[in-house]
Amino acid sequence: MPSPTSQDLIFFGDSLTAGYGLPAAASFPALIQQKLNAAGLPFRALNYGVSGETSAGGRQRLAAVLARHPAPAAWVLALGANDGLRGMPVAETTANLRAMLYAVRAASPETRLLLAGLDFPFELPTLPVPGLGRYAQEFSALFARLAADERVALVPSLLAGVLGRPALNLADRVHPNAAGQQVLAANVWAVLGPLLGESVAVGGS
Repeated sequence: MPSPTSQDLIFFGDSLTAGYGLPAAASFPALIQQKLNAAGLPFRALNYGVSGETSAGGRQRLAAVLARHPAPAAWVLALGANDGLRGMPVAETTANLRAMLYAVRAASPETRLLLAGLDFPFELPTLPVPGLGRYAQEFSALFARLAADERVALVPSLLAGVLGRPALNLADRVHPNAAGQQVLAANVWAVLGPLLGESVAVGGS
């Protein structure tokens, strides 16, 4: 199998990826760069997180990022949190995420694709109340279903171990603090690390 033409890893997401309220070095993509360096893996983690981004916004800006990085080694898609907070239709979020996966795959078929799942944040008081339980279930389920449909790697829950834990979040109860970002990095690395190790093994064989 031919290899991508760069060793770039694109982390494409929202404030969770950007590391809202924290120094850039505390964001989970930066922490993954540390893991890459420690493992001796020749990749460069690039943070394309934009605070407040919805899946629709990501779909609009994806082409510009692809133009700068047309064949990255991996693309980590971590969008949808703001869709859930706004109660956007699950079908719309799914369609946007699917379109982004398609676009990356069409541009670079050998790029490893990884989708970050999300659990619906039940405890936030700003969420829409009518039909919340059913919406929460549908929202949380969309990521695993989409990953299976498109045969891409899945981080089951980006916020696993962080959601609902005040000690790991900023005062707004929405954004992970520095310790929380460490947990996000571990959640992503558990899936991404083996993929990259496999990629290096294939490239060197």
